[in-house]
Amino acid sequence: MLRRHFFRDALAVVGGAATLAVAARAGAKGLKIPEGGQIDPRDRKFWQGVRQQFPLTTKKTYLNTGGLGPSPQMAIDAVQEKMDALEAMSEVGHTHDLWQEIKGSAGRLLGCDADELVYTRNTTEGSNIVCNGLPLERGDEVITTTHEHVGNTIDWLARQRRDGIVVKTFTPSMVSAQENVERIAALITPRTKVLSLSHVTCATGQILPMQEIGRLAAAHGLWYFVDGAQSAGMMPVDVRSWGCHAYATSGHKWLLGPKGTGLLYVSRQAQDVIEPKFVGAYSAGGAWDMITTGEFTFEKTAQRYEYGTVNVPLFVGLGASMDFLLRIGMDNVWRHNHAMGAALKEGLNELGAEVLSPQVSEEHSSIITFRIANMPYADLQGYLSREHKLRTRGIYEGGLNGLRISLHLFNDFADVERVLDGVSAAMKA
Repeated sequence: MLRRHFFRDALAVVGGAATLAVAARAGAKGLKIPEGGQIDPRDRKFWQGVRQQFPLTTKKTYLNTGGLGPSPQMAIDAVQEKMDALEAMSEVGHTHDLWQEIKGSAGRLLGCDADELVYTRNTTEGSNIVCNGLPLERGDEVITTTHEHVGNTIDWLARQRRDGIVVKTFTPSMVSAQENVERIAALITPRTKVLSLSHVTCATGQILPMQEIGRLAAAHGLWYFVDGAQSAGMMPVDVRSWGCHAYATSGHKWLLGPKGTGLLYVSRQAQDVIEPKFVGAYSAGGAWDMITTGEFTFEKTAQRYEYGTVNVPLFVGLGASMDFLLRIGMDNVWRHNHAMGAALKEGLNELGAEVLSPQVSEEHSSIITFRIANMPYADLQGYLSREHKLRTRGIYEGGLNGLRISLHLFNDFADVERVLDGVSAAMKA
C-alpha cells in the first residue's frame, strides 16, 4: 500500500484526522485575546497573561529564544495527548488530513500554501535539502554573509569541498539596507548561481531587505534561499512577496514548538529543480516498478522531500504553538517584540555600551547584540547569569564577540530593565 493512501485510510484507525490535535489546541487558559483588535505592546496585564501560558522557570529571566524557544503549556499538552493516544494503539498517526491542517497553520504564518511546505527537524535540515538538491557545478558561486549561523554555513562549505562550488561572503552593513543590496550586487558574476541569506541574522538580529534582494536575484536569474530561523514566529513573514525559492526555519525557536521540529518552504517552480537526495515512502507520488523498469515518480507537492517515519506528536505540538501565535496575531507579536528591542537598544546606547545591532528602526529586530569596553563578552555573560539571573547567548559569529539578548512575546519591558540594570552594574564592576 502506498503511504499516500495510508494517510487517508489511517483516519479510521486513529479516530479522526485532527480531532485529537484540535482538542489539545482548544485554547490558552485564562488568556483573553481581542478578536481582530490590536494589542498595546505595553499592555502589561495582557503580556503577563501570555507569560503565564509557559511553564518556563521564573528563577531566571530567559533571553535566548534566538537559540531555543520555550513552548507554551498547550503545546506540551498536545504532544503528550497525541503520544498517549498513538501509543495506546501503536500507530504512527501520520495522516494526510492532519498534515494538511498543521501545514495550513504554517502556511498562514509564512505566506504560502500547505503543499509548498516540508516537515523537517530543524533549519539545518531544510538548508541541507536546498544546498545539496540544487544543480550546481564546479565553479558555480554562492553568495552568503559572514553573520550566518553554522547550520547555514557548513553545508555550503562541505559542498564547496566536495563539488568545487565557490562560496563568497560579505559582511552586512549596519549603515543602510540599500548598502547591503549593493554589497551583494558587487559580488555577482556570470558564475553566480545562488543567494543564501538570513532574513534576520543570528549574530546581530539585523533584518535584511528581502524584497529588494529578491528583485536583484530575479534580475540575475539566481536561486534565492532564505534562512528563516530567526524570523518565523518573531515577526510577520511573506515568502511569496520576497520571490525566494526556498525558506527554512526551526519550530523550536520563535515558533515555540517542540525541540527537533522545523519547516521548509519550497516554491512550486523550484520543486522540480531542487532534487530530493534523501527519499522514502512519503516521497513517492504513485506506483513504482521495482522488478522491470525501476521507474517511480515523486509526490507532486513539497512532500517529496519527506521520508521515513516521523514523530507525529512533535508535529502536533508545533501545530499547537503556531495556532497559539496566530490567535494572538503576528502583527501584535511583532509590535511587542520590536518595541522591546527598541527600548533595549536605546537603553544600551544611553549606558554607553557598544550596540552591534542596527540602530535604524526598520533594520533591527528583537535580537539586540552588544558589548562593553571593560569586560570580555564571555565574562559578561557569566556575570549576568550569576549576579542577575539572566540567560543570554554569546556571539562569536563574524568575530563579533558580543552578547545577544533575544526578546519574545513571553518577555516584557521589566525584563528589558533587568538587562539594563545588569549591564550598568557590570560596567561599574
